[in-house]
Amino acid sequence: MCSVDTKHTLTSQAVYRGVEGPTLSAVIKVCVDGGANRLHDLAGSERERFIPDFISGDLDSAFPTVLEFYKNKGSDIIHTPDQDYTDFTKSTQLLLGKLLEKKEQVDIILAVGGLGGRFDQIMASIETLCHMQTADAPPIIVIQQNSLACLLLPGSHTLSVNTGIEKGWCGLIPIDGSCDHVTTSGLKWNLVDQRLQFGVLVSTSNTLDGSGIVHVTTDAPLLWTMGLKNAV
Repeated sequence: MCSVDTKHTLTSQAVYRGVEGPTLSAVIKVCVDGGANRLHDLAGSERERFIPDFISGDLDSAFPTVLEFYKNKGSDIIHTPDQDYTDFTKSTQLLLGKLLEKKEQVDIILAVGGLGGRFDQIMASIETLCHMQTADAPPIIVIQQNSLACLLLPGSHTLSVNTGIEKGWCGLIPIDGSCDHVTTSGLKWNLVDQRLQFGVLVSTSNTLDGSGIVHVTTDAPLLWTMGLKNAV
């Protein structure tokens, strides 16, 4: 499920209130195909509180009864059969289009799910972040199973990691080729104008230093990932 929130900034707490917090305050709420089944099950007796604005995808996973339930509650059902892109990518493109139509300014797009299960599907979630790496698009934060992932665009970034729900481990992964100049502070093993590239150096299994703030400067897209104490 994706939600767009105007009230939160890029902190670990902002993306960590399960489904309830960010979803209820979101400007637009989206379910991606079979995610509608998951939301329907999780919400239980409180389903009326969690009605997505639209459900999209090739709809090969969403149960017809679930689609009918949400359609009757006012959700738009948008079939996107294009198989060249994942349902997550297509739904995010639709979401950005609707934000433009509404002239809404948002801080983040929060995606719940996408980091568990099949490895190829995890990589597909990360590839969606690469599709959306434009300066005018809000950051997309993906969380699932004690993990958070967010793509940092070229430039300088300040990450607040002092909410108490951080698990401690973190990593910086150059998923879009080579990052030739990366500098950090706030980590146990900081980088100083170093090159990150598969086959050269990747900063996995790093650790927060406890200061509560991480600074990252990069000259190329760089994936930030970190642990959360409780699974979502």
